[in-house]
Amino acid sequence: MAGEWYEASDVVRWGEERPKNTPDDRTWFERDRARVLHSSALRRLAGKTQVVGPFDDDFPRTRLTHSLETAQVGRGLARSLGADPDLVDAACLAHDIGHPPFGHNGEAALDAAARDCGGFEGNAQSLRELTRLEVKIVDVHGREAGLNLTRATLDASLKYPWPKRDDTPKFGVYADDMVIFNWVRDGVPAGRRCMEAQLMDWADDVAYSAHDLEDGVVADLIDLGRLADSGQRADLVASTAVRYPAASASALDEALDRLRRQVWWVAGPVTTPTALRAMRTMTSELIARLCVAAVAATRRAYGDRPLRRYHADLVLPAATVAECCLLKGVTARFVMDRRDAHVRQRRQREVIAELLALLVVRAPDALDPLLRPAWSAASDDAARLRVAVDQVARLTDASAGRRHAQLTGRSWPVAL
Repeated sequence: MAGEWYEASDVVRWGEERPKNTPDDRTWFERDRARVLHSSALRRLAGKTQVVGPFDDDFPRTRLTHSLETAQVGRGLARSLGADPDLVDAACLAHDIGHPPFGHNGEAALDAAARDCGGFEGNAQSLRELTRLEVKIVDVHGREAGLNLTRATLDASLKYPWPKRDDTPKFGVYADDMVIFNWVRDGVPAGRRCMEAQLMDWADDVAYSAHDLEDGVVADLIDLGRLADSGQRADLVASTAVRYPAASASALDEALDRLRRQVWWVAGPVTTPTALRAMRTMTSELIARLCVAAVAATRRAYGDRPLRRYHADLVLPAATVAECCLLKGVTARFVMDRRDAHVRQRRQREVIAELLALLVVRAPDALDPLLRPAWSAASDDAARLRVAVDQVARLTDASAGRRHAQLTGRSWPVAL
């Protein structure tokens, strides 16, 4: 049993599996978590950019470490609110599993290059990895089922549970994956996220708003002392309000005041062990602050009962959302938007576009062996392009550079 608050339809799997030769007593969601944790797709995230590249430091945060940190935060939120911790943990581990090399910059480049097959979206690619690309389960009828996770876990991993549409650039499923998407979403309100998906999404925001800020300060890219300057402060608030419109400029300004008044707020450089301890204390306090506020507000709305699936929604106070947006805005302004980053990002976009074009021309031989059957079975040019997109999305920052160098005959800059 996955838990008394989950129904039989929540734990059904897309493909009927043969029984294991060695049965065990794990719950459905414990098995889901293990399948994601042991997947090659998750391991590849160790070589993919989070904010800074994997080669920029001896111990940078990557997509993998971010996913692990998100899972830890999500697990705590689930425990506090009565959702299944293993279910939320699995969804958090899986939430970035389809993201391509070079972070969001690579995602934008791949989307532009993949227009003829419906574009690219990291969250839609994650569903594709979990249900189609990751080699794990063949059902009793001989059908590939990816990791063959339960319906509830797949639903919890859908940050944007809708196909591509005009009112938002975000979406969670490609047109040729709609069959399994409709199976996952059978009987639930269109466009609404389950409680576990909301917990995953908030855990994601909490993890990267706090940890990416810490990384920027420790790397000496962010000087929080500069925010005492009225001009710097105004520029930060204005740029953050545009980038993260969930909070108004006035709400962001108030959020900055509240955070700077906290006794644990670090305003100086991190150049000594004492300063580094203070910075890590601040990170811990920020995570606790954002999580506790969400749990308290949700409990006020729903009481003490276990909250799961479509029986409740996570409540996020406006002031808490503003603080999270403000933290993300600091990192965006002083790390992602710095001038030297733009030069690298332009080169990364060129590599993605050129690599995809070359793979299409030289497929199937230029594809990994596991993807060649899909290329051969593709019915038209758009379907073949989607296979080439799958190939690029599965590469790490390093392997994308190496594959590009092999196909072009040009040298690969290590600091790509």
